Amino acid sequence: QVQVVESGGGLVQFGGSLRLSCSASVNILIFGAMGWYRQAPGKDRELVAVIASGGMTNYADSVKGRFTISRDNAKNTVYLQMNSLKPEDTAVYYCNAQFAYGSTRGYWGQGTQVTVSS
Repeated sequence: QVQVVESGGGLVQFGGSLRLSCSASVNILIFGAMGWYRQAPGKDRELVAVIASGGMTNYADSVKGRFTISRDNAKNTVYLQMNSLKPEDTAVYYCNAQFAYGSTRGYWGQGTQVTVSS
């Protein structure tokens, strides 16, 4: 059974940084893409960033220039470097191993909480 596990969340002050990690129990190259999503209380889950197996990336407008998604295929791990964090970035962040780029069909992690204090 495929497992996807996020880590690295926590409490950080406004303007601070965090790096999230997403580790898979299988070779992540079998997936079309790996994505990060987030869900704040009372809101729908939204795309944060996605990276295709070939390296192409896409970001939500709200995080462009502040967040960077990357992957280490040898470690079966995807990262989300988050800089200049704002209180509105507070959410549970989920990793999604996608069967195909642009589709959320695949495997989800359990989520990691990110809280940005003002």
